Amino acid sequence: MAQVLSPGALPEPEPQMKKEEEWRENLNVRMICKDCREDPPNLYEDHASGDLICADCGLVLQQRTIDQSSEWRTFSNDDQGNDDPSRVGDGPNSLLNGAQLGTGIAFGDGGQRSRELSRAQNKSNLDKGNKVLLQAYKQIGALCDGWQLPGAVSDTAKHIFKDADESKLFKGKSQEALIAGCVFLACRRNGVPRSFREVMELTKVSKKEIGRTFKLLENFLMKREKSHEGQSRMVAGGVVVGGDGYTGSSNANPAELCRRYCSMLDMSQKATYLSEALATRTGTTGALAGRSPLSAAAACIYMAGHLLGEPKNAKEIQGVAGVSDSTIRHAYKLMYADKDKIIDEDMKRRGADPSRLPVPA
Repeated sequence: MAQVLSPGALPEPEPQMKKEEEWRENLNVRMICKDCREDPPNLYEDHASGDLICADCGLVLQQRTIDQSSEWRTFSNDDQGNDDPSRVGDGPNSLLNGAQLGTGIAFGDGGQRSRELSRAQNKSNLDKGNKVLLQAYKQIGALCDGWQLPGAVSDTAKHIFKDADESKLFKGKSQEALIAGCVFLACRRNGVPRSFREVMELTKVSKKEIGRTFKLLENFLMKREKSHEGQSRMVAGGVVVGGDGYTGSSNANPAELCRRYCSMLDMSQKATYLSEALATRTGTTGALAGRSPLSAAAACIYMAGHLLGEPKNAKEIQGVAGVSDSTIRHAYKLMYADKDKIIDEDMKRRGADPSRLPVPA
């Protein structure tokens, strides 16, 4: 019913229905023995009989309690002979296709009938798509373990391979080249870049084929991100994930390469920081414009070692960076010509002495 109000008067609030409060357990109520009346009570639960008993007088306070503990106990040495009592399987794997729900028939006693049943089930449940993916994931994991890369690189490479396999754009391409391209791209995306030459030596795939596959993967991921910008997508098992926001990968950063190469050369932390600073300055000044990141990183390490009195000759750096000593000396010659622009006052305060630099031939 509408209210008639005089000027300046406020309407009365409408009465609201009182909401019923949800039931909550009163944690202030505690069970104690009615004979002992000790507080706190000394109670223990007998799991064999399901009774709650007072430990002082033996009075049974509660019967047939529900056991909340595990149904079985599993030990590492008990899972022999297929006697694992677990009745649940693995969780859904977003890297595989399908619902991944199935029943496995064990060999049992190893009789003829058990073997026939297991063989028949394996034939009926054979998923060729997942079989190819599992083989590729195993190979990606082996490559990443060979480089001792973090798990994030392996997972990224597997997701890239799955997306590429589902797109059908790489049908007919060599699987080894596709795996090499995925690992190369995953290393760049996770800040641990590797050169084409290093990937070629690890995967035995030609550098030209790796570069071609890498470009195709870049274009595919860029187009997919552009068409699904800001959208989430569903993977196996009904798991919804957001877009990965891929914006393309730039060229390898010489500063990141310097950090890894200095570690392999057992150089001091001071020399590592100085080589990274030199690599950053050369990119700013353009002293090594047009040079490959490998030769730029090698030349920066060569200069940093001489600036701090910890020189490394070109032969030592060549074995780590994978570039010839003549290439290192030529890049160093370009840096030496612009040393006044590259070596700033902060580097000099950190111990860099330009007078220690050898004059290039």
